Amino acid sequence: MEWIERLNKAIDYIEEHMGEKIDYDQVAKVACCSTYHFQRMFAYMANVSLSEYIRRRRMSLAAVDLQSGDEKVVDVALKYGYTSPTSFNRAFQSVHGIAPSLVKEEGVSLRAYPPISFKIIIKGADKMNYRIEKKEAFRIVGIAEPLHKEIDKNFEIVPQMWQKAAMDGSIPKLVSIMEGEPVGVLGVSVCNDFEEWKYFIAVASAKETVDQALEEYVVSPFTWAIFSGEGQCPQAIQELEQRIVTEWLPTSGYEYDNGPDIEVYLNPEPQNAKFEVWIPVRKKK
Repeated sequence: MEWIERLNKAIDYIEEHMGEKIDYDQVAKVACCSTYHFQRMFAYMANVSLSEYIRRRRMSLAAVDLQSGDEKVVDVALKYGYTSPTSFNRAFQSVHGIAPSLVKEEGVSLRAYPPISFKIIIKGADKMNYRIEKKEAFRIVGIAEPLHKEIDKNFEIVPQMWQKAAMDGSIPKLVSIMEGEPVGVLGVSVCNDFEEWKYFIAVASAKETVDQALEEYVVSPFTWAIFSGEGQCPQAIQELEQRIVTEWLPTSGYEYDNGPDIEVYLNPEPQNAKFEVWIPVRKKK
């Protein structure tokens, strides 16, 4: 399928530039999607983040170079983008469990991570409840924090935001100004290719607010694929998001559009949450 072919072309691009600083924006262009959505799709399909995959591949190639050639450790480190021998040693040991200076010793055990390739595997034994809706622009109001361009670095930022919001009274304050759709407390990842990346804990609202701690953002008109689910969070919502990417999206006739991802929390009980996942989509060309 074209979608899978584009992902594999992105992997080819990464392999061809393994000795350079890999531009995530360019990789995403090869895959014909936004930088954020490419990283999300990659992580869900490969079960490893893009940055970790690249690190493992580089250390696999570095081990081969060190074993088979006469290159010095410092030269191999520079070849794969490490200007500091200390950082290269740390990365190498995290993958192989030994220092790079020991690779030529007899009986040394190393780990190889070959290039991945994507294929379609038929799944779908469990149902997925979804609907497609076109929505006009709507305004959200909430608390926001900047996000890193490497999305795995955000795994600390977002949970800390929710923990703080639950303790400092932000959630009830937001609920009090909620007005319009989507109805619920929202987790919104604004990570398109032409704005600063931010994460919002917010509500849809047309009400004016003078609270300096709150930010507003207008979500542009999009077609949304909206999936419903329930269960213990955050595990249940993460599992649903993975199924959307690995099971629904490849055969849906849709692809990601360049808009925010939205998680809609319909009740305040994390142990038995009810939620929706909104992803911006467009028909495949």
